[in-house]
Amino acid sequence: MDNILNQIGIENYLFLSVLLFCIGVFGVLYRRNAIIVFMSIEIMLNAVNLLFVAFATYHQDAKGEVFVFFSMAVAAAEVAVGLALLVSVFRNIGSVDISNLKNLKG
Repeated sequence: MDNILNQIGIENYLFLSVLLFCIGVFGVLYRRNAIIVFMSIEIMLNAVNLLFVAFATYHQDAKGEVFVFFSMAVAAAEVAVGLALLVSVFRNIGSVDISNLKNLKG
């Protein structure tokens, strides 16, 4: 049975991961909506996770996949806390625009 990594090639996984990471960076830097920024951060995290799994498969070692499992658990907790903060900000300000967050200084 031929490994899928040998058929596709690790450089394609690397290219896809870099592309996803750049899309995430672009979303964080140029968007003002906090929900879009959180989604962009998740895209960047998933790009790194894809690279971990690709290299773990390439080196025939499961350590990268275990690290991805814990990374996804932390990401789920981050999303829960981030969305709770966004709901709280939306209730106080009425918007999730990042430029309006400067009004929260106390």
